[in-house]
Amino acid sequence: MVENIQSPFRNSPYYMHTDKMPLASKVSFHVRRKMFTIFMAAMRPSAETSILDLGVTSDDRYQESNYFERFYPYKDRVVCAGTEDGSHLEQEYPGVTFVPIKANQPLPFLNQQFDIIFSNAVIEHTGGEGGQQFFIKEILRVSKAFFITTPNRWFPVEMHTGLPLLHYLPMPIYRLVLTRIGLQYWTSEENLNLLDARSFSRLFPSSVSVKVVTVTLLGIPSNLIAYGENRGRE
Repeated sequence: MVENIQSPFRNSPYYMHTDKMPLASKVSFHVRRKMFTIFMAAMRPSAETSILDLGVTSDDRYQESNYFERFYPYKDRVVCAGTEDGSHLEQEYPGVTFVPIKANQPLPFLNQQFDIIFSNAVIEHTGGEGGQQFFIKEILRVSKAFFITTPNRWFPVEMHTGLPLLHYLPMPIYRLVLTRIGLQYWTSEENLNLLDARSFSRLFPSSVSVKVVTVTLLGIPSNLIAYGENRGRE
């Protein structure tokens, strides 16, 4: 996850390094609405289902930020957690509870405390493979089922920088180019480590049944979703 930094309340470290155009925001909102529809169909939550939204942001400028809280009908069953200050969500969406967490630390929740964990576009910001595996391990520990999304590594436009095709280059060359054009923040594996379907699947232990599906934009796979059940784990 993105580390918290000293900044004004609404200045998310992530969004401070993302210069979104209105069209990009609309496209992002459209894709996220599609992913929410898939979540509701695949996970079939009820008014009694306990949900953890893992990785909320302090940002309130973009309509796609914290979209789960916007769309989900049973807000009194939602706990949201993040390294940024998401306490404004409690006022914006009555019934929601916010819990602060620390990056790369165990989650402050009991084993299998939640029926479902929802986590959107967070795992690519949790560091290298080791950090991503720890993130998955904690999700599996505190949940009975999970629904995790991330951008597709092979979509032609890299969503964080807005640049086309450059991320197809070998990683050392790609990071050098980003540094030269003033986008050094995204060269750190701690801030961005993109996944494709195969590397996403490999983060899960073999004992867990996980399904990875794609969401398309203009007919091209733009996002990945990993979901499944985790019942019976200690």
